Amino acid sequence: MIEFIISKMHDARFMTVLLAAVAAGATVLTIAMPLLASNALPKRMKSVALEREKIRQRERERLARGEKVSLRQSPKQYMQQVVERFNLRKWVGQEEARAKLVQAGYRGEAPYIAYLFFRMVTPAIMLVLTIVYVFVILEIDQPPLIKVGFCIFGAYLGMQLPYLFLKNMITKRQISIRRAFPDTLDLLLICVESGMSIEAAFRKVSEEIGTQSIPLAEELTLTTAELSYLQDRRQAYENLAKRTDLEGVRSVCVALQQAERYGTPLAHTLRVLAQENRDMRMAEAEKKAAALPPKLTVPMILFFLPVLFVVILGPAAIRVMALQ
Repeated sequence: MIEFIISKMHDARFMTVLLAAVAAGATVLTIAMPLLASNALPKRMKSVALEREKIRQRERERLARGEKVSLRQSPKQYMQQVVERFNLRKWVGQEEARAKLVQAGYRGEAPYIAYLFFRMVTPAIMLVLTIVYVFVILEIDQPPLIKVGFCIFGAYLGMQLPYLFLKNMITKRQISIRRAFPDTLDLLLICVESGMSIEAAFRKVSEEIGTQSIPLAEELTLTTAELSYLQDRRQAYENLAKRTDLEGVRSVCVALQQAERYGTPLAHTLRVLAQENRDMRMAEAEKKAAALPPKLTVPMILFFLPVLFVVILGPAAIRVMALQ
């Protein structure tokens, strides 16, 4: 079986057909994804409501039995044991890792333990897979030092995979927040000018903006809770800026802190910041549109022009070959 797989991997014709099939499948999937996309908010709200009822019923049963109730999600036992045994909290920056997890939307001790666990496990898995691929499957004719270098690179890649996954989640979350933030400021401005307090305005806006950006609605809801319970209201705004790590949100948080401290008019500041964030969003869209022609140059040269030359010059070449 292994010899058959190795022979197929060395077969250029089979690999070409396989890569062509993968490319065709990816193309069909890319075209079909917008058609299959649906609004996930009603499903998530329904699942949250059902889960809330289950949790409520379960906690009532625990209270009736007199058991100790814990609202925090506890980490997996085997992950906790591995992290504690190897003392992984020291060699991974604790505060930085927690900040990145919060920016990605993962809160609590369980995601932090899971992150530390996978930072240790994935290098070992990638190292074993690289050794099997380089020394058993591929059997490349290279010095042992180069093969060992490949294995070390695989282990390093496995070490970076959890961080890359976390960074990807942070980027997606920030894009969602950035796109919906100007509309959020407009709604917040309307609520403030109508006479609402800032807590009520945040609560109302978080309910309305959920159709555009679920992460932003979560952050506003959490900020509303912090404004109600924290002694220093400025800390709630600073936490919002840290959790989002966006310049526009940071500017709004600074404006809200100044309004709380000095009593400056908030409506005019929100109107100016909403316009600035809308201009920034438009400038970013124009920047992406302007960068599109240079990015299309290489694909057009490699893929479009050869096919075009074949279509144009193919009949002429066939006639010339037929005359000869």
